[in-house]
Amino acid sequence: MKKAANNIGRKAINPKIVISLLATVLLITVSFVQAQQPAKKMYRIAILSPATRPRPVIEALRQGLRDLGYIEEQNVRFEDRYAEFKAERLPQLASELVKLKPDVIFTHSVNGAKATKEATTTIPIVVGASGDLVQDGIVASLARPGANITGVTLLSSELEGKRLELLKEASRKLSRVAVLVNSNNPAWERYPQVLEPAARALGLRLQRVEVSNPADFERAFSAIRQNDADGILVVSDPIFTDKIRIAEFAVKHRLSSISEVPRFAEAGGLIQYGLSIPDMGGRAAALVDKILKGAKPADLPVQRPTKFEFLINLKTAQQIGLTIPPEMLARADKVIR
Repeated sequence: MKKAANNIGRKAINPKIVISLLATVLLITVSFVQAQQPAKKMYRIAILSPATRPRPVIEALRQGLRDLGYIEEQNVRFEDRYAEFKAERLPQLASELVKLKPDVIFTHSVNGAKATKEATTTIPIVVGASGDLVQDGIVASLARPGANITGVTLLSSELEGKRLELLKEASRKLSRVAVLVNSNNPAWERYPQVLEPAARALGLRLQRVEVSNPADFERAFSAIRQNDADGILVVSDPIFTDKIRIAEFAVKHRLSSISEVPRFAEAGGLIQYGLSIPDMGGRAAALVDKILKGAKPADLPVQRPTKFEFLINLKTAQQIGLTIPPEMLARADKVIR
């Protein structure tokens, strides 16, 4: 009888039940631990662009954030708005983004900066690849921007004189240069103060040619032809997206051309000289990162460009019958052949 009772006791312990109980305990334990851990923060970054997709400066910002560990839909979410070259839409789009209550707003033009500045005085704003943020009235100073805005300034007005020098160095016979500007961008109103003295020193005459949207290009090109320009300076502005069209016009009419617009030389322009967009994106991303970690924009100095790109398209030079000085080719970061 004893032996029978022992056998009955052994049969009562079912291994499957034990495994099931252990699994349940483990599941409860894991759930408890997870419940004790804080949820990962999902940051929201709003982006306001005066142009259309894609924008090199925005892609550079996103890459810079990825390098810092921000992965889209894991710990960061982007809310984009594009004005499609209609400056009058910027205030409305800025208001839309503010209503979403993002952690940071990023924009990359003077008009975009002004629109976001008027839309909010509390949400941090980072301005990237924009004109002179001080002279444009966006920040109080580079060292102490004040309020809720900081960013990366292009200092384009200082560099346009340098671009005229490079254009003259490449084309010794240069005498009349058309300056292509966006009439809706207030930053270009002060350019005569910078460009005229530089032009006089180089023996150049300038022709200001305005466009307000991509549909104006044909009229602008016609004005350049009628004025017998032999060079063209394309200022930095999101409106000049169609680089190939501008470069083809310059080649067709044998004009020496220069711009800081990204990929201008690769599109067929003669010379590209300006700040490095990838470097700018990294700097803007670093500012965004500091803000997300608690820093105040007012305490973050506006960044100045330190890395520049100098490209020469030798194929374009040959097409317009130009011989680039060897010493100039030696200084270029890249020569496109």
